[in-house]
Amino acid sequence: MTAPLSPEEPRGETGTRTPAHALRLRRLNRWQAETVREELADLYVESTRAQPGQEYRGREAFLGRLASAVRRLGFSLLLAEDTTFAGCVYGFPVPRQGTWWRGFDGILPQRVEQLTASGHVFAVTEIVVHPHTADRELARRLQERLLADHHASLGATLVAETDATTCDAFLSWGWQDVGSLRRPPDPTALRPSDPVLLRALILPTGPRTATRPDGLAHESRTQRPY
Repeated sequence: MTAPLSPEEPRGETGTRTPAHALRLRRLNRWQAETVREELADLYVESTRAQPGQEYRGREAFLGRLASAVRRLGFSLLLAEDTTFAGCVYGFPVPRQGTWWRGFDGILPQRVEQLTASGHVFAVTEIVVHPHTADRELARRLQERLLADHHASLGATLVAETDATTCDAFLSWGWQDVGSLRRPPDPTALRPSDPVLLRALILPTGPRTATRPDGLAHESRTQRPY
């Protein structure tokens, strides 16, 4: 998971700020995402403060994660662009079988389990925002639009326990930390590693009410085919 960096305001030749509303949001399916994978990898490299000599490794790791996500059923990518790519977010529906939560430490909240079983949870697996975009709310706007496009009742993401910066960014956008889980190494990763401890974060999309202060709602009559 890549958290967006604090954007700097780009300046043109006249010193004017590029208007945020100039950005267009466009949904890409798996086939369309494949055709722009190299440009997305360039965006990732430009959006991270990699140490000298680490850009290639980070780029290849991003391409590996994207390739793995593209193969998931229901994959979708939302792209923000003007004359160039400014940001993207992608993910896929969480399978109703609950495999996303495998390795969860403790008992998964009941309403999260219910929403998963009914196919209303969408995994946001990566967010990338160029640091020079003028839209300071672009990361939030991308994730909210992706969830809305898929009529998800709940967003889900996993963040490495050691990545406090990314975790803090998600919490500032309204995500909730519901616990931790341990995942085995990804067999498709370019450089398999030991299992890591991850924080499980969720983003309810429903309104907060007196009966549902956490914004979690469950509609048992609606079942999604995931």
